[in-house]
Amino acid sequence: MLGLDVARVWLFFSFTHDNIKYPCALVHWFSHMSESADRGTGMWVVEPDMTNEGRPIASIIHLDTMIPAAHLLPVFKVGFVSKSLSFADTLDKFQMFYVNKFVDHHTFEIVF
Repeated sequence: MLGLDVARVWLFFSFTHDNIKYPCALVHWFSHMSESADRGTGMWVVEPDMTNEGRPIASIIHLDTMIPAAHLLPVFKVGFVSKSLSFADTLDKFQMFYVNKFVDHHTFEIVF
């Protein structure tokens, strides 16, 4: 994906040091599942990065380093999805995601 990584933003915040304001985000990283895009969809597949204890791998990054354009689609496995599943819970309930290259023209041009 042209050297880009995918992350989920948990929190936006800023702090001031020596009279300079630093806008930041606390993010949870995702890893690419392979070295190339999925053959069937043409989209990259990612999974959340976790420690050996199952905790998310998180970092604080400056907002200038972000391109806020990732749209993640769940990779569905065999079986049904609960009717009670909310869109707000999707990133917590699925283990793999497609990076949607069709979300908009600019994302397609940057990522693919």
